[in-house]
Amino acid sequence: MLVRGRWQTDRVPERDLLVLSDEPLNAETKLDSQRGPIVPAGRHYVRTHFGIPSGPSEIVITGAVRESTTVTLDAIRMLPSRTLAVTLECAGNGRKFLEPPTPGEQWGLGAVGTAKWTGTTLRSVTERAWLPSAVEVLFRGADEGEPKGLGRRIAYERSLPLEIARGDDVLVAYAMNGQPIPPEHGGPLRLIVPGWYGMASVKWLAEIEVLDRPFDGFFQKDRYVIDGRPLRGIEPRAVITWPADGANVSPGSLDVRGYAWSGRAPVVRIDLTKSDGTPLGSTTVPPDAPTFAWHEFSFRVSLATGEHILFAHATDREGNTQPLSPRWNALGYANNAVRPTRIRVRG
Repeated sequence: MLVRGRWQTDRVPERDLLVLSDEPLNAETKLDSQRGPIVPAGRHYVRTHFGIPSGPSEIVITGAVRESTTVTLDAIRMLPSRTLAVTLECAGNGRKFLEPPTPGEQWGLGAVGTAKWTGTTLRSVTERAWLPSAVEVLFRGADEGEPKGLGRRIAYERSLPLEIARGDDVLVAYAMNGQPIPPEHGGPLRLIVPGWYGMASVKWLAEIEVLDRPFDGFFQKDRYVIDGRPLRGIEPRAVITWPADGANVSPGSLDVRGYAWSGRAPVVRIDLTKSDGTPLGSTTVPPDAPTFAWHEFSFRVSLATGEHILFAHATDREGNTQPLSPRWNALGYANNAVRPTRIRVRG
């Protein structure tokens, strides 16, 4: 039901978020208060480009297919299901730390969250419909509006290469943490693309179009690109969530906590150092840890009285790690540079 311009249902969780904008809604996870790997829906970050629509309960499949068809939510729920713990991160996370500033939402570090998503594989929904000429699969959301400077209304759309769309882990999801997906998180049906920045996981999924040519729409070619290349895998990142930057702490043992993740390959190691390179600890991630979810870390350290600057940095299985300084780009994407946490140990 639409109440004063907002969609309200009995499934909308109570929010505990750092809100950057109300219309459209963009809000960060409060990482300093997060405990455990799974973020409840009401505390999971929200990224919207336009107003929150009434998401359809069916998906139209068109394009390079043997026959256009419509698949309902009930039919999708009857297909074999998978549940994956997936960390989604906005490509603009960390944008506000770039100099000179770049346009877009000025995200801190909380445009990220991890939930358990349940659905069926995209392949189960669409594969029998594809023609041999198919090269990409386009996903169109029910949300639409006029991006600044474009001069016309469009729907939110993104595509995936066929080899990714055919994978076992791309889901058409209908549940978040065991409950129907709330409207602000893209329910009743949304795409989940593990390991990719959140722009790929199209919300309020309304149409799937199988393409015989590469897609060149606004959110594929003008946005979510670096030097003209569409973004894909999440760069590795480790974030200290406790103590907070600027905290005054008591002398003695101190627990330094946080989260680390990567979409390009699973995180294998988290290192904690001082700004001068002095090592304070290192931990490895168990090989049986969830592939697509962040890892919660904790280090117990003892620091001398005075000021300290702490760095946490993640390394993934392919050797990707975090730069010491931001890599600037015109739209402020994928800034995974290590962030200093400045603390003072009281005398």
